[in-house]
Amino acid sequence: MRINKAGCLERCELGPALVVYPEGVWYTYVDESDIDEIVDSHLVNGKVVERLKIDQ
Repeated sequence: MRINKAGCLERCELGPALVVYPEGVWYTYVDESDIDEIVDSHLVNGKVVERLKIDQ
Protein backbone atom coordinates (compact mmCIF):
# COMPACT_ATOMS: atom_id res chain seq x y z
CA MET A 1 0.00 0.00 0.00
CA ARG A 2 1.19 3.50 -0.84
CA ILE A 3 -0.43 6.67 0.45
CA ASN A 4 0.06 9.99 -1.31
CA LYS A 5 -1.14 13.34 -0.06
CA ALA A 6 -3.21 15.16 -2.67
CA GLY A 7 -5.66 18.01 -3.04
CA CYS A 8 -9.31 17.37 -3.83
CA LEU A 9 -8.48 15.32 -6.96
CA GLU A 10 -10.75 17.56 -9.08
CA ARG A 11 -13.84 16.40 -7.16
CA CYS A 12 -13.96 19.05 -4.45
CA GLU A 13 -17.76 19.25 -4.52
CA LEU A 14 -18.00 15.61 -3.38
CA GLY A 15 -16.01 16.13 -0.19
CA PRO A 16 -12.98 14.10 0.83
CA ALA A 17 -11.97 11.44 -1.67
CA LEU A 18 -9.54 8.58 -2.08
CA VAL A 19 -8.74 6.38 -5.06
CA VAL A 20 -7.72 2.72 -5.01
CA TYR A 21 -5.38 1.75 -7.85
CA PRO A 22 -4.90 -0.14 -10.11
CA GLU A 23 -8.69 -0.56 -10.18
CA GLY A 24 -9.31 3.19 -10.19
CA VAL A 25 -12.19 2.93 -7.69
CA TRP A 26 -13.07 6.30 -6.15
CA TYR A 27 -14.41 6.56 -2.61
CA THR A 28 -15.68 9.28 -0.34
CA TYR A 29 -15.62 8.97 3.43
CA VAL A 30 -17.01 10.68 6.51
CA ASP A 31 -14.85 9.39 9.33
CA GLU A 32 -12.05 7.02 10.26
CA SER A 33 -14.39 4.02 10.46
CA ASP A 34 -15.24 4.49 6.75
CA ILE A 35 -11.54 4.36 5.90
CA ASP A 36 -11.14 1.23 8.03
CA GLU A 37 -14.03 -0.34 6.09
CA ILE A 38 -12.42 0.53 2.74
CA VAL A 39 -9.09 -0.95 3.83
CA ASP A 40 -10.64 -4.13 5.26
CA SER A 41 -13.14 -4.73 2.48
CA HIS A 42 -11.39 -3.50 -0.66
CA LEU A 43 -7.66 -3.67 0.03
CA VAL A 44 -7.65 -6.84 2.14
CA ASN A 45 -10.59 -8.77 0.65
CA GLY A 46 -10.96 -7.28 -2.84
CA LYS A 47 -14.60 -6.22 -2.37
CA VAL A 48 -15.76 -2.74 -3.38
CA VAL A 49 -17.58 -0.79 -0.65
CA GLU A 50 -20.58 0.28 -2.72
CA ARG A 51 -22.05 2.64 -0.12
CA LEU A 52 -18.89 4.79 -0.19
CA LYS A 53 -18.08 4.49 -3.90
CA ILE A 54 -18.17 7.63 -6.04
CA ASP A 55 -19.59 7.01 -9.50
CA GLN A 56 -17.45 8.51 -12.22
